[in-house]
Amino acid sequence: MDNNYHLNLSLHIPEERISVVIGNKGKTKNEICKKCNVKIEIESKTGEITVSSTSNNFDEYGALKARDIITAISSGFSPERAFRILDEETLFQILDLRNFTSSTNSTHRIKGRIIGEKGKARKNLEELTNTYISIYGHIIGLIGNYEETKLAIDAVMLLINGRSHKTVYEMLYQAKRRSKIEKLQLWEN
Repeated sequence: MDNNYHLNLSLHIPEERISVVIGNKGKTKNEICKKCNVKIEIESKTGEITVSSTSNNFDEYGALKARDIITAISSGFSPERAFRILDEETLFQILDLRNFTSSTNSTHRIKGRIIGEKGKARKNLEELTNTYISIYGHIIGLIGNYEETKLAIDAVMLLINGRSHKTVYEMLYQAKRRSKIEKLQLWEN
């Protein structure tokens, strides 16, 4: 394999999130570059971003992590929460509500169910699944470990499909109890 091969990834982010990706005096962009071993070029007028690996050895992992961090920030997450993606155990998942709804009105209704009054439902989902959840436009972003993220997606899907918040919370409490019991049994064995 050619040791000088560089991976180039292109992505497009909303204009209003460009300044968040760049950060104060370039701090966020520079931190992504440093931690992921990449070079980032941002076209601030169009929102086009190019991520390139900078290592002499092909570093697909760093470029992909940088892409996920930028996508998370562009999906409404704070840079601090998005940097959690650097942890090897952490996943970043996106659900596009347009895949589950037939109209803008139903998308708004479902977003409202997931967010809840004054953000209460989203906060409860985050606490019960130990994930970070962002709702931005028609995108729902989730950051957490595999089990946590899968549980959060299951909960969001139940809400999308019209289940009551009470039903969803009960499912999450039961999953949490099962998880604690499994962990205790591992310690006992």
